[in-house]
Amino acid sequence: MSPVIRSALPSDEATWRKLWQGYCDFYETNLPDEVTQRTWKRILDPDSAVMCLVAEVDRQVYGFAHCVVHENTWETQPVCYLEDLYVAPSARGHGIGTALIEWLRNSMRAEGWARVYWMTRRDNDAARALYDRFTQADDFVRYVLRRA
Repeated sequence: MSPVIRSALPSDEATWRKLWQGYCDFYETNLPDEVTQRTWKRILDPDSAVMCLVAEVDRQVYGFAHCVVHENTWETQPVCYLEDLYVAPSARGHGIGTALIEWLRNSMRAEGWARVYWMTRRDNDAARALYDRFTQADDFVRYVLRRA
């Protein structure tokens, strides 16, 4: 069965938090609860640039995509940054990640975004196998400055 892709609703919070924790565990990070609280609040805020899509099968949410649509200096149209994509381990291999990316690709065309872009760890082979079906990785290297 094809997943239904939709915006997150307030009633999705408990499931989203479980999935979010799985995502954080995968990336071996422990975020303060205030970050998780703020992220959820921004997801539900219609004035926030952060959006959350969820993938639902038989009324159960199995995955999410967090995105930010923003202006940029390389095109005249906005672009969409796919910041986080996660599918519950029990639901992987059933087209949920594909459906989330397809939804974004269709939105790119409908909304006039210049592009959708994302990154992942070099050694995230399972995710890269999915991503390589859509496009090849480019040769950019990421640098991160953090506030001391």
